[in-house]
This record gives sequence, C-alpha cells and structure tokens, in this order.
Amino acid sequence: MTSQTNANTPTTDQIRRAPKVLLHDHLDGGLRPGTVVDLARETGYTGLPATDPDKLALWFHQAADSGSLERYLETFSHTVGVMQTRDALVRVAAECAEDLAEDGVVYAEVRYAPEQHLEGGLTLEEVVEAVDEGFRQGELRARENGRRIRVGALLTAMRHAARALEIAELANRYRDLGVVGFDIAGAEAGHPPTRHLDAFEYLKRENNHFTIHAGEAFGLPSIWQALQWCGADRLGHGVRIIDDIHVRDDGTVELGRLAAYVRDKRIPLELCPSSNLQTGAAASYAEHPIGLLRRLHFRATVNTDNRLMSHTSMSREFEHLVEAFGYTLDDMQWFSVNAMKSAFIPFDERLAMINDVVKPGYAELKSEWLFRQTASTSGSAESDD
Repeated sequence: MTSQTNANTPTTDQIRRAPKVLLHDHLDGGLRPGTVVDLARETGYTGLPATDPDKLALWFHQAADSGSLERYLETFSHTVGVMQTRDALVRVAAECAEDLAEDGVVYAEVRYAPEQHLEGGLTLEEVVEAVDEGFRQGELRARENGRRIRVGALLTAMRHAARALEIAELANRYRDLGVVGFDIAGAEAGHPPTRHLDAFEYLKRENNHFTIHAGEAFGLPSIWQALQWCGADRLGHGVRIIDDIHVRDDGTVELGRLAAYVRDKRIPLELCPSSNLQTGAAASYAEHPIGLLRRLHFRATVNTDNRLMSHTSMSREFEHLVEAFGYTLDDMQWFSVNAMKSAFIPFDERLAMINDVVKPGYAELKSEWLFRQTASTSGSAESDD
C-alpha cells in the first residue's frame, strides 16, 4: 500500500523521469497544436477554429472541458480532418512516439480508427502501414535523443458504424507488424458492444487481444456486456465499476458481484483521470474512483486518453494523483507494473520490461532520496561537532 514516509514522495522532475506505461492513448487525440496548423495548411483543411497554435490548443481544451462525452468527441473532427494523407499519418505517429518518450513513457499502446482516415483516398492497409512507419521513426528519434520507448498500435472500430469485423480482420493481419490488438470506441449510449459480437468472436477464435471502451459515459450494463458477452481482455476506462462498490459509513466496503468479478479476475481498468473529469465521470481528482480502486487492489492503470484535448501527459496525470492522494514512487511503480502486466505483447517481453526497465528505473529514483538524506545527515553531523 501507499508508503507513509515523505522520503518516497516524487518530485515533479522524478515523475517525469519515472518509467511509465501507457495503455489508453488516442493517436488523433494527441497531436501537437502546431502540427494541426501545419497539416491544415498543407492539406487544404479550412475548418480550424484558430490558426495560432497557442490559441488552437486553448480552444481544444475548452471545447473538450464540457462535462459531456458527446461534446468531447466533437473536437476530433479537426484532428481527424488533417490526418487524411500518408505523410500526415507518418508525421503524427512519429511525433506521438517522440512526445511520449520525452515524457518518460517506456511502453505505449496507441489506438486509432483506420476507417476514419480514408477521405484522401488511402486504403485501410495504407493507413496502418503509414502509422506503423511513423511509430518506428519516432522510436528511432527518441533513441537518438537518449530516450527509449516501444509503441504498439491498437486498431479501433467505431461502435456506431458497421465495420468492426473488417477492422478486427485488419488487426489480425497486421498483428506481427506493429499492431498488438483491437478496440471499439465512440459514444456508448445507444451503441452497445454486443452489436459487434461477430468481431469479438472472430478475434477470440484467432487468439487475439482486444479491449473495449466501456463504463465511461454509460454504467454497469456496458461493463457487463463488454466482459460477459464480448469477452474483453481489458476495459477502456471502466471507471463506472465504482457504481457496484458500496462504502458503508464505518468505512467498510462491499463489492457487488460484477465488481468482485472484475477484481478477482484481475481485469485491467484503463483509467483516465483528467478525461473523466472533462466528461463528467468524476467531479475532481480527489473524488476520482481511482483512489478507492487502488486501495482495494483492482488492476488499475493510469492513462492519458487524449493528451491534446485534456492538456495532459502521463506526468501530469501522476502529478494530479500525487497531490490528490499522496501517492509515492511505490504507488507509481505499482500502477506502471499493473499496466505492463496488462499489455498485449508476449508474456516474456512484458516480464523483461518490468524486471529490466520499470523496476530498475524506480529503484534508481528511490535511491536518490537515500543519497540526499545521507548527505543531509552527514552535514548535520558535521555541524553538531
């Protein structure tokens, strides 16, 4: 559980340098504002509400900060609008990998919907290959700058459309070429995951991995369907599982059957605190269910969702949680190991990332306090003499 000593409380710099693992990040939700402006000019896209990068960044944040998931999703028309060419997709993906690496992310699964990038004449396959090329370019640039990151893609189908099986088959074809799994996204209300059972049954027959956006804007029925009907490996958000947890006046906790199932089966929750505040799934960081879910040892993970719209990063997410809950480097490591355990790459590779990258990184950060304390103690002792 959370350490009670201040010696393990991370500084802002340590949070940034800590090896972090990201499972829920949307490619079209993380563009640099300047890149949006550049691509709009290059591709002839004229729908931007502002052409100054700083003003555009502010617009994205304010438009998304509405308390409505539907309004939040409207902001994507502009980012998707400038991501309709091969060069644009390569650039966006490369910058995504670079930005995440600069923020201390060592492993990321970044999702996007290939069906949303066909307006410029690209095929689904060309979209996937362009994004993969960009991720590899970004990994290389990060390495040249002294950073290490590995990025896998999740191919997303839009739940209001009818291409889920087609995208699932695409994800399966490219599973050894940078694609690590499948997802469905979009407004939950009125679009249950059970409409896409054929895609999920196909993926299970192919022994492939998938996550489902569930339990964000919609409640327990969405989570139940995603797990018990569709067989999701992870829950995209899943924050509304809190509705099946009762905290009594004396502080004791009772889990409903669905919540108990999620915890017992170690089903990963891709929690996105800042995004949840924007869409109204939580009122504040201090009130976010992640605090209780971490205390109850659910398989909770910390994620960004949409870095541009939420004006966030993995470091900012952890800064908020450190402030709200007093989390320490031990807690950060716990969340990061949880995420790495839940990744869609092979077990031996996950284990190597945990043992050779994540744990040593946190051990080094925690040792900094030891040397700082030792130096301080030595100085005090000398003064006392």
